Amino acid sequence: MKPQVEIYDTTLRDGSQGEGINFSVVDKLRIAEKLDGFGVHYIEGGWPGSNPKDLEFFKEAARRKWRHARVAAFSMTRRKGVPVERDELMRQILEARTPVATIVGKTWLLHVTEVLRATPDENLAMISDTIRYLKDRGKTVFYDAEHSFDGFKDEADYALATWQAAEKAGADAVILCDTNGGCLPRDIARITSTAKGHLKCPVGIHTHDDCGVGVANALAAIEAGASQVQGTINGYGERTGNCNLVSVIPLLHFKMKQSGVPAASLPKLKELSEFVDEIANVRHNPRQPWVGATAFAHKGGMHVHAIGRVAHSYEHIQPSAVGNTRRVLISDMSGRTNILMKAGELGFKLKPDTAELKAITARVKELENAGYEYEAAEGSLALLIAKTIKRREPSFDIETYHVSMRRDARESICEATVRLRVGKQHYHEVAEGDGPVNALDGALRLALAKSFPRLKTVSLTDYKVRILDSATGTAAKTRVLIQSTDGHREWGTVGVSENIIEASLQALVDSIEFTLMR
Repeated sequence: MKPQVEIYDTTLRDGSQGEGINFSVVDKLRIAEKLDGFGVHYIEGGWPGSNPKDLEFFKEAARRKWRHARVAAFSMTRRKGVPVERDELMRQILEARTPVATIVGKTWLLHVTEVLRATPDENLAMISDTIRYLKDRGKTVFYDAEHSFDGFKDEADYALATWQAAEKAGADAVILCDTNGGCLPRDIARITSTAKGHLKCPVGIHTHDDCGVGVANALAAIEAGASQVQGTINGYGERTGNCNLVSVIPLLHFKMKQSGVPAASLPKLKELSEFVDEIANVRHNPRQPWVGATAFAHKGGMHVHAIGRVAHSYEHIQPSAVGNTRRVLISDMSGRTNILMKAGELGFKLKPDTAELKAITARVKELENAGYEYEAAEGSLALLIAKTIKRREPSFDIETYHVSMRRDARESICEATVRLRVGKQHYHEVAEGDGPVNALDGALRLALAKSFPRLKTVSLTDYKVRILDSATGTAAKTRVLIQSTDGHREWGTVGVSENIIEASLQALVDSIEFTLMR
């Protein structure tokens, strides 16, 4: 069934122009395969001829079978004064062997006369010649009308003439581009509606996010009749980025009730977003709408109490609909309902009338006031709950520890000594490390290895330090957050002290205790 709105992904071309984004050929192929499986309709692979990497991508893409998507190659209209059949750009886009060619051309008369240094009529001929040439060779041709909105506001008649020239030459769709990202939704809606009134071919929308309304502008154009939306996964792109398809796709389906990608793909949206971030080596934005870790996270006691009874009272959609999950956060703002729901997530079967619930809530508030933070330290929270309801005694006791550092002519060497007791057994171990915390971690594991062999599967994946009261200088209280994994699951633990080594030890011990408790 033909979708009401086609999804055109340009992550591999426009998205790769974002600062810090760099894809290899293998990266681009992996992302393209993921997008194809997700059900987007068009994948813009790059600009053939602009660099060897894009050429290699198109060679590989031509050898593959695509289940849902059609691959597009991007280029521009023929150059001024060059016959289209002799233009190198045309040769390159044909050699890409893609079924779709997307051509960008000038809408804004200012650009035609001052940037291209061409006459208005010559620009119209460049648009017409290019599209007709590619259509005659069997291509689906989309015309990206650069600076559509700025151009229309400046010289409406000429902007309209460029779009009509593209349509008359056979363009399968005219894509209106807010190239500078400076328009408001009302302008987008008005001008898109005007374009729809003067064109018979489909109209699309391509927006940038320079004013923070890239997604809103795309939706405004769709409401005005646009039937294709161009954008990137996670909003990658030039300057502040492009329209974020990760927001547009669920908005179309759940809020606007229009068909885009297959409905069965929506629960895979978070996975797609995280996959592209992973390939791009970009930290996933926890506050991204729909798919971020905090998109359905609840912290205020009043909110948590309400969602415990009626989830949609504070959630605009079921988190699982886009592959996300609800999270209840614990802090000094938490009420008993937060603790109750979080304890359930952690495997504790508490009830509203559990005697210790009040004590757990009070202890969390007390420790948060002292600098502890349990939002990212579920392991430490689980231990606090277990100890308060007397379901957990420490698996081991640290009797003494010592950390030292010495430097010789070549390197610095950190060494840690730990003496601890497991039951009636005493253990004493020494380890070296890349730093004092690494050495301490090594000594702890050596001392506990015989009693608890399962610890061999656990490793640290992240270590963060935050100074809580910097005005006290080097005597400042420090919070240490440690992230650990056993290869299947990750958990966080926390320690707080004026001594950074002591704070680190607290977090390390909690990480080990949480492993043993589980």
